[in-house]
Amino acid sequence: MIPRYSRPEMVKIWDPQTRFRIWFEIEAYACDALAEIGVIPKESAKAIWERAGNVTFDVDRIDEIERVTKHDVIAFLTHLAEFIGPDSRFVHQGMTSSDVLDTCLNVQLVRAADILIADVDALLAAIKKRAFEHKMTPTIGRSHGIHAEPVTFGLKMAQAYAEFTRCRERLVHARKEVATCAISGAVGTFANIDPRVEEHVAAKLGLTPEPVSTQVVPRDRHAMYFATLGVVASSIERLATEIRHLQRTEVLEAEEFFSEGQKGSSAMPHKRNPVLTENLTGLARLVRGMVTPALENVALWHERDISHSSVERMIGPDATVTLDFALARLTGVIDKLIVYPENMRKNLDRLGGLIHSQRVLLALTQKGVSREEAYSYVQRNAMPVWRGEGDFLTLLKADKDVAAQLSATELEELFDLGYHLKHVDTIFRRVFGEA
Repeated sequence: MIPRYSRPEMVKIWDPQTRFRIWFEIEAYACDALAEIGVIPKESAKAIWERAGNVTFDVDRIDEIERVTKHDVIAFLTHLAEFIGPDSRFVHQGMTSSDVLDTCLNVQLVRAADILIADVDALLAAIKKRAFEHKMTPTIGRSHGIHAEPVTFGLKMAQAYAEFTRCRERLVHARKEVATCAISGAVGTFANIDPRVEEHVAAKLGLTPEPVSTQVVPRDRHAMYFATLGVVASSIERLATEIRHLQRTEVLEAEEFFSEGQKGSSAMPHKRNPVLTENLTGLARLVRGMVTPALENVALWHERDISHSSVERMIGPDATVTLDFALARLTGVIDKLIVYPENMRKNLDRLGGLIHSQRVLLALTQKGVSREEAYSYVQRNAMPVWRGEGDFLTLLKADKDVAAQLSATELEELFDLGYHLKHVDTIFRRVFGEA
């Protein structure tokens, strides 16, 4: 997590002050519940809020204590006692460190998910706008990087919209998956704390009680969460890669916005490089790189160990902060993307009509020609055009076998670009709804 690829709102979730505030709230809400069921005095629970509810925790002081205790939660509780006084003896009653750490982590991941979902919403709005703007802008579809048949640029955007709609649904599910609370004590048996305390803390923090927490929240939940972030990152890279290809000099159907005063190269003043989408490709790799450690965290020893801890202290902030930045950057790229319909049309015509080869093939089979023979007729006329030796329609008209089946007028009708776009409205309704 470095400032270059970070946005303040997401960074704040992982700030030490935020973390310690959540730790305090977990402890204080637990005390409220303990007081309600008569385990500790109600006056003490009230005093805990009054004496520490609005303080700014001294991070340096906590770090100083931890250098001695070698235990972060104990260091925090020791510092908390400096504010609360004698009533601090009721804090952390029957709890274990993981109750605080895991519940806090899940609160942070839920808050991060909320930001990421909002990020995707903004991206979807940008994609939808461009999709309708270029709904019927014809362009060439490519398979294996080679010209195939016509599509529209709006359809490319519609595909991205549908994919990020799925990403949003996955994020919502991942948020729910990780939104659990564990206040169950050592090895998770509730031996020294009433389950009602967990229920109260969970309700206050917007979580649900973990059904079986051993001493930790099961890490399959977190694995699912980070795997979802990895999938979203891959979708970002998919769209970024499409734009990078479209910006290639030989293609130049779309390109990133190039601002006044921007420089593309330290050596070549003419350069306009796809630096933002290249950056997004790199950031996607980073987020995906954090998925495997999360998966490996699932297999902890018995009721718990802390092999997961160091991993999560890094991937929690890094994965969410990086993905947040990447989603915002991609939204900006799409919003300002420069589209060149004229170049799209030039590329459509670049192969001399070969993009209509399938229509000719099918028309011949409809006339009674076997598929194998029809394929041979079309291909033998297509290959010279591929080599730059003529026009496809002209060659087809001159081919005696083709001409025996299809008149010149029939062949010309097969080269209608609009034929390929007749179901664009249907696809748009499927993606965006009737509106």
